[in-house]
Amino acid sequence: MDLDAAPPPFVTVRSERVRAVAGLVMIALACGLGAWVYFRGPSPFAIDVWWNQLFASAPVQPVLTFAYVMNEIGGYVTAILIVPLGGALALFLSGRRWTALYFLAASAGSAVLVQVLKQTFGRARPEDILVLADFGSFPSGHTANAATIAVVAAIVFPALWVRIAGAAWVVLMAFSRTYLHAHWLSDTVGGALVGAGAAFVLAVAFSRLRARDDDRATLRRSRRVPDASSSAPS
Repeated sequence: MDLDAAPPPFVTVRSERVRAVAGLVMIALACGLGAWVYFRGPSPFAIDVWWNQLFASAPVQPVLTFAYVMNEIGGYVTAILIVPLGGALALFLSGRRWTALYFLAASAGSAVLVQVLKQTFGRARPEDILVLADFGSFPSGHTANAATIAVVAAIVFPALWVRIAGAAWVVLMAFSRTYLHAHWLSDTVGGALVGAGAAFVLAVAFSRLRARDDDRATLRRSRRVPDASSSAPS
């Protein structure tokens, strides 16, 4: 049995359908959570208050420094330009031009969704926030961006360690946002749903184009493998 053979078409179609449904459900859940936040009034959820109060005392300096670093890495120019453009360039130079476009589209789509929801729900941030931040606490843009990167990486490089590293990245980003009191815990949940949902939906939209990249990569690998028949002794 050839383990390197391409999966049957029905398997690919089914997996893309699963991604589409999962992405749409995640975005719908984020919108539903935002609506719940909006209509229940300005008071945060009990779990938000509890989680925020865990870090209300004097912060641990190494953890605080880590959170500040995550604040810079996960937002502003780094998240908007450096990471998307750098990642897309790396993919392009490796021969994955359509995958590079998918990464850019997923990053942009996630960012647009975050801003739409921020403007729609207008949730106030915690009063003890330790960093400068834009309008709207829900959802967390930093966490959404981290989730988008994690899902794109897992789709493009489907290895277990990539998925584990991606999940850890999202959790650490969410933690850092709440440690800095920049977001309520539920904001980070909403951000993760938005970021992952956008990445899944756009993965389906770019599935045929990404398949071209995979075909070209397979062709390049086959050309690098020497012809066994020509090297065999006569």
